Amino acid sequence: MNARLRSLTLLATLAFALPALAAPNEPVAKPVKTVVQSVRYSKDDIALKQLANEEQGRFLLGEDWEKGTDAQRKEFTRLFHSLFAKIAFPKVRENFKNLASITYDDPAVEGNKASVKSTVVIEHPLKKQEMKLQYTVVKSQGGWKVLDVAVLGDSMLTGIRDDQVRPILQQGGWDKLLELMRAKEAELGKK
Repeated sequence: MNARLRSLTLLATLAFALPALAAPNEPVAKPVKTVVQSVRYSKDDIALKQLANEEQGRFLLGEDWEKGTDAQRKEFTRLFHSLFAKIAFPKVRENFKNLASITYDDPAVEGNKASVKSTVVIEHPLKKQEMKLQYTVVKSQGGWKVLDVAVLGDSMLTGIRDDQVRPILQQGGWDKLLELMRAKEAELGKK
């Protein structure tokens, strides 16, 4: 009986120790979880604070990022986040009305970049849907921030860059891009 008690004590100790062993990766996954929960509960400002502002801008504008002034880059980031919150977040919330579960894999960290995979299960009235998401997280001055999310292997930022940002930049550069973003923000603000 003494041996059995020792085995139970060892198992209990391991059970409590294992979460502590996983804790070093928690700061990496935390911004992802914060974005998801904040969007789910309409706390968009909190979600936006978890995004990698400058890194997103650099990715979306490529070499044109450096051609912009500080004021243009700041305005682009503000407008991008405003538009993203007004367009993407409501669609996510609509899906989350039927959310059954979200599970996260342990982050895969390589230097200042990490990948966090998650599985989202949606219980629609007529069918069950499972979505595999992969978040790219980067370490910046303010800690870990979400850079991008891929759904079914398709990067959100790559789609926005290739389908929207690049064509506008080719038409009229920074001025045209910011003009169209301001107009879209004003249009969405009226709805």
